[in-house]
Amino acid sequence: MPKIKQAQKQARNSEKRQLRNRAVGSRAKTFITRAEKLIFAGEIESAQAAVAESISALDRAAEKGIIHPSNAARRKSRLMKKLNQVQAQASAAEVVEEEVAEAEGAEEKEEAAEKKPKAEKKPKAEKKKKRQ
Repeated sequence: MPKIKQAQKQARNSEKRQLRNRAVGSRAKTFITRAEKLIFAGEIESAQAAVAESISALDRAAEKGIIHPSNAARRKSRLMKKLNQVQAQASAAEVVEEEVAEAEGAEEKEEAAEKKPKAEKKPKAEKKKKRQ
């Protein structure tokens, strides 16, 4: 414990700041873990909202000086990278499903066309003779 009055006051204020800073940092970490869980669970829409909250919390922490701005930028970048990878995989899966559905539809049409007997067409020369 410091002996000088000003040092004692500084120690008290330091403790108060430490508690406040811990809460802000903890909140940012909580938002990040929540967002990552949603990302890995594949819930893209709710993950996007959680990522937005995480980015906001990181910006707030960096603005208050609790974490370094570069640290906040790095964390945001990593979080967005994870989200973008999951979104890309989801969109690729949708494209594959659409292609499979189109292929199945085309096969069904071909099978239906093969099953239907086509009406026999008369040669064009015979049609012209009847008109005259």
